[in-house]
Amino acid sequence: MLSLLLMKHTSLPALPDRFEAWFESRGWTPRAHQREMVAAAQAGEDALLIAPTGGGKTLGGFLPSLMDLAEIADVGGKDRPHRLHTLYVSPLKALSQDVARNLMTPIEEMGLNLRVETRTGDTPASKRTRQRAKPPDILLTTPEQIALFCAQENASAFFEDLKCVIIDEVHALAPAKRGDLLALGLAALQHYAPKMRRVGLSATVKDEMGHARWLAAQTEPDQARFARIVRGSAGAAPEVEVMTPDERIPWSGHSGRHAMRDVYEQIKGAGTALIFVNTRAQAEMVFQELWSLNEDSLPIALHHGSLSVEQRRKVEAAMGAGVLKAVVCTSTLDLGIDWGDVDLVIQMGAPKGTSRLLQRLGRANHRLDASSRAMLVPTNRFEHLECACAREAVLAGALDGDPLKAGALDVLAQHVMGRACGDPFDADALYCEITAAAPYAELDRETFDRVLSFIADGGYALGSYDRFKRLVKTRDGLWRARNRDVAQRHRMNVGTIIEAPMLNVRLARKTGASKPRHGRGHQGLVRPGEVSSTGGTQGATLMGGKMLGQVEEWFTDQLSPGDTFMFAGQILSFEGVSGGDCLVSRSSAEDPKIPSFEGGKFPYSTYLAARVRELVHNPDRWNLLPEQVRDWLEIQKRKSKLPAPDSLLVETFPRAGKSWLVCYPFEGRLAHQTLGMLVTRRLERLGKQPLGFVANEYALAVWGRKDLSDVDMSALFSEDMMGDDLDAWLAESDLMKRTFRNCALIAGLIERRFPGQEKTGRQVTFSADLIYNVLRDHEPDHILMQAAWADAAAGLLDVRRLSDALVRVADHVEAVHLDQISPLAVPVMLEVGREPIRHGEAMDAILEDASEDLISEAMTV
Repeated sequence: MLSLLLMKHTSLPALPDRFEAWFESRGWTPRAHQREMVAAAQAGEDALLIAPTGGGKTLGGFLPSLMDLAEIADVGGKDRPHRLHTLYVSPLKALSQDVARNLMTPIEEMGLNLRVETRTGDTPASKRTRQRAKPPDILLTTPEQIALFCAQENASAFFEDLKCVIIDEVHALAPAKRGDLLALGLAALQHYAPKMRRVGLSATVKDEMGHARWLAAQTEPDQARFARIVRGSAGAAPEVEVMTPDERIPWSGHSGRHAMRDVYEQIKGAGTALIFVNTRAQAEMVFQELWSLNEDSLPIALHHGSLSVEQRRKVEAAMGAGVLKAVVCTSTLDLGIDWGDVDLVIQMGAPKGTSRLLQRLGRANHRLDASSRAMLVPTNRFEHLECACAREAVLAGALDGDPLKAGALDVLAQHVMGRACGDPFDADALYCEITAAAPYAELDRETFDRVLSFIADGGYALGSYDRFKRLVKTRDGLWRARNRDVAQRHRMNVGTIIEAPMLNVRLARKTGASKPRHGRGHQGLVRPGEVSSTGGTQGATLMGGKMLGQVEEWFTDQLSPGDTFMFAGQILSFEGVSGGDCLVSRSSAEDPKIPSFEGGKFPYSTYLAARVRELVHNPDRWNLLPEQVRDWLEIQKRKSKLPAPDSLLVETFPRAGKSWLVCYPFEGRLAHQTLGMLVTRRLERLGKQPLGFVANEYALAVWGRKDLSDVDMSALFSEDMMGDDLDAWLAESDLMKRTFRNCALIAGLIERRFPGQEKTGRQVTFSADLIYNVLRDHEPDHILMQAAWADAAAGLLDVRRLSDALVRVADHVEAVHLDQISPLAVPVMLEVGREPIRHGEAMDAILEDASEDLISEAMTV
């Protein structure tokens, strides 16, 4: 099977004359992978196209559809009855809009009489209604819209003529719950249109066979099916540098302030630059820092997911028009958007994964024969190690990424409910349809029936509550939504993206008072030299005005009127909360707080972690590192030990009247936090009176009242802690409640939105906690409790990664007792006492100043 999937297709088809002529008119020749995509379509095969950015990947995906539609349009003419032919799915609304614009170029230049439209959450209801009555030839949309289609009556009539579904950036969808929802949607579309082909597009796929299986319908029990894998030729090698500033390299923190002048000089020397950061809070800080350095009045913009849609669209339009010098952005601009003028990508902080870095690199140049240029800017000493390893991996073309996993049960519940909101279904037929989706191919019938029972009446513990009864069985044995109200509620809450409860950030309008003058920044664009004024608010009635974006509800809980924070590229003063609005005014304060956004930081990939462990342990490779970092590691080697790749270094030492234990798993913050919880429980049982722990991406520090140096470290870090210790801790913690809340929202047990009945974050949490307590006491094996455990293990706890790490170092724990702190321990020790919510990166400089004695002690041999 594998040899068939990977075989070279030597006989590639010619294109129709008008298509060959179009390529020639542009000075192009169709690439081999584009012709092979045509061959796959002619053979009726699903296809996964893996090609570098700039290699015509999107055109390769659409080419067979355009050829087929050209014939249909020639025969039927302009007034032919339209049927939906091709459905394009992308993870981002902006990407759909961008692809639609780019697709019109060959359509218009070849004179093809085709209709191409987009459909996203922003599409007006009138246009959606018209699209259902008169479908376009090609519809560009998102996974959530497919779920909504499946939850509409007569969906089969809309999709019965569908010939092809193209899934862009498939690597970004398949591993996540959005991918589970999309896979189920594709199974439904295949039921409506049995001859439908599936096409996947990506530049960065690690698990090729897993994605090829995810893409194909699994119609044969016990026999996996795979899409044909088509590969494009490699492009020019990227140019990647790691910035080494003249300033002292920070020991901890993630602000990158020490390098900001160098970053600004890089922007000045570039045509157009994208400055990627890993969190929205960091985006705000970097934007403000660049603003303060911008003596050249360069047009620089800010773009992240919490800004208002209008602001993001204006920045995208300005970028497309070529009027911006740089954009500070998060993952909102990771994928696919083609801005040909970008010639430099700057990554602030370690990229956390090589595939992500390659994806971001692809945003520069968008030409296969031109090198993408990137500058990595480490924000601390450990990140210098990570960036050096990421650079090596990218130049070697190495990718990372975890294997695809089984589909989530809460997503399955949402999909089954959606199918019931459309046409009534037979349970046996729906089970067969669902198991044709690769993530659910191994789903057993008992679990499916439990999910169906949960949707029908809530399950055993919730069955007496009428509001949890959402399905009814008709006389002919079919299942349907209980009533129209239930169906409407479901459609209002489709999707798997659960963010922390948000408030709209709005400029406060003071009734009876003059409007404050606009201060620094406008729609995310830097306007140096402008001055802001807030004016007084006492005695005035405040109302919400212009919306700037959203912040998490918990952040405003910590603010008092007059507190300042950075948002949307401006310094804002908090005025108060009114309903769902956080009311603010512009401020000229110079030391604002910084909002922190949950879920904004990427996990540190296992592949990159392994490379960092190898680099630390091998002095022969330290020439990749700046002198300050080399000295740091050299003193660590002399004073203690260097962590070895397949062992765990555990240091103990006294300091400030406490006993400290620091270990270096290099497995990421999530795994380390879970390890800290479990280790402290064990130390409590040993009578060591642990007082707390703190973790970063590379290390874990635990401190206590009693001497920790005499603990049997091999026993302390044995892998059996992943059993009873983990279960006992979970039973006592609130983490499962947080996870259960998200599962309940996705599964539809709790609704977020309904006209006139929108719930606040506190109301949702209160409802979820009540249900969780009932299920924990009366039905602990409920399907949602099972889903919550799976989520906690894979996400908030990173159980599999921690378990694998403990197995790797079993019988290889190196315990070293020191008289004083070691150099490697300093960064994680600097995390102690940090106030992560209120102050975030704003504390970096303060911590650095307060750490001089700690650093001096560590670096003294």
